[in-house]
Amino acid sequence: MKLTFSPASPFARKVRIAAIELGLIDKIEFVPVTLAPGQPNDEYSRINPVKKLPALITDNGEVVVDSYVIVEYLDDLAGGGKLIPASGALRWKVKSDHSLLQGVLDSMLLCRYEKMVRPEPLRWQAWADDHWNRAWNGMAHFENQTEMLSRPLDVAQIALTCVLGYADFRFADCGWRKAYPKLDAFHEKMLTRPSVKISLPPPA
Repeated sequence: MKLTFSPASPFARKVRIAAIELGLIDKIEFVPVTLAPGQPNDEYSRINPVKKLPALITDNGEVVVDSYVIVEYLDDLAGGGKLIPASGALRWKVKSDHSLLQGVLDSMLLCRYEKMVRPEPLRWQAWADDHWNRAWNGMAHFENQTEMLSRPLDVAQIALTCVLGYADFRFADCGWRKAYPKLDAFHEKMLTRPSVKISLPPPA
């Protein structure tokens, strides 16, 4: 299998953590891809027409896109029910938690693009503030989710780890640790896992 990725992508990091935790990391070849808003990449667009990372190319040449779907695919390869509960109420809780966190990451990425990529005369501050508020409120939501922070490892916890890691990477002065001490404790605990340490983004 091949995985397209960027070391800075929190979505690709999610898949890398999952692959390590599922014991599948040695079966995946990692293919670095550079993508930037406003810059075409026709070669990669043939793999993923919407030009998003990551994408998994299976051994038979099929392409699996979206970080959650890739984790679900890997979880199935590993026997199922490892990082995504196979059934019951917890399955839907984990999937819903993950969807919220996917939205948090989407908003953080849009804030990053607005601040660092869009030409300054074209920046829309109210739009960026709205997306940052979505991300901040998302973190506040999980600060109060004691059960989520303490249950056995799942894809939603991996996604939360990637949210917090991306906050450190791109928004180092945002103050999330002071605002959300339970998330800080959760993140410190997750950093004891080799999969989380190995996949940290490079220094900004």
